[in-house]
Amino acid sequence: MKSIVVSIAVAAGFMIAGSAMAVDMPADAGACKACHSIEKKVVGPAWKDVAKKYVGDKDAVKTISDHIAAGGKFGWNFGVMPPKGGTAKTPEEIKKLAEFIVGLK
Repeated sequence: MKSIVVSIAVAAGFMIAGSAMAVDMPADAGACKACHSIEKKVVGPAWKDVAKKYVGDKDAVKTISDHIAAGGKFGWNFGVMPPKGGTAKTPEEIKKLAEFIVGLK
């Protein structure tokens, strides 16, 4: 019985942690999630992998913002991302998403 209670508590903790991460994601990231996820490769790289690529880079937000705006391959070998991910994102929305990505651990 004790193990069932502990299992339920652990599962609830994972669900809450996942929900907290989803809440922190920029609301306008919806279209980007068609090709990206936080944890795993979909069509493009996982955002956590992008964050790892730029650890310690003081210009990471600008670099990622520029890449999102221009589109391209960026050395990932996953295909070509269209400019702005094929969306009508504003520079402010793009910067907000880049800040979110850089902040992932």
